[in-house]
Parts: sequence; structure tokens; C-alpha cells
Amino acid sequence: MTDPNLLANVLTSAELKRRGIVAIEQALQRGPVHLLKRNQPAAVVLSEQHYRQLQRLAEQTARPETSALEWLLMQPQAPQPRSQATIDAELAAERDW
Repeated sequence: MTDPNLLANVLTSAELKRRGIVAIEQALQRGPVHLLKRNQPAAVVLSEQHYRQLQRLAEQTARPETSALEWLLMQPQAPQPRSQATIDAELAAERDW
């Protein structure tokens, strides 16, 4: 059970049903609104401005030049395929500390 006092700016589902969108509009003046359902965090409502700020931040976050999958696909192929037994033996040797 989540203690609503631990979260700032909380609306319960009962309060939301009773007061409607007005409750959200008033709470948004204090920042993001945490919605509780059965005393558990269910969602967070953001103002449009805050949401756009988060989107801009996400777009500015540095992305790797290549993904892990792209890197793997760029690796040269082995001249000959290795058998499962060979791979298992190599792994066992690496892990034998």
C-alpha cells in the first residue's frame, strides 16, 4: 500500500471521479499530478509545457552512433563455422578461473 504522503501532488481515483478534470487542472498548477488507483500509483499527468520539455530533452540525449545490433552485424564472419562442441570448449576455457 502506497502512502499518499510520500508522493507530492496526489489525486485518488475517488477524488478524480468526484471532482473531474477540475481536480487535475488545479493540481497541475503545483506540478505533475500522481494518480492513485486502489492506493497504488497508476499514472502521472503532466502539463503540456512539461511534456514538451521532456520530449525536447529526450531528443537532445546523445544516442550511440551505432546500435548493438548494427555493431554485431558489422563484425566479420568467421572463415569457417565452429561446432557447438568447439564453442563450448572455448567458453569453458575462458570461464575456468
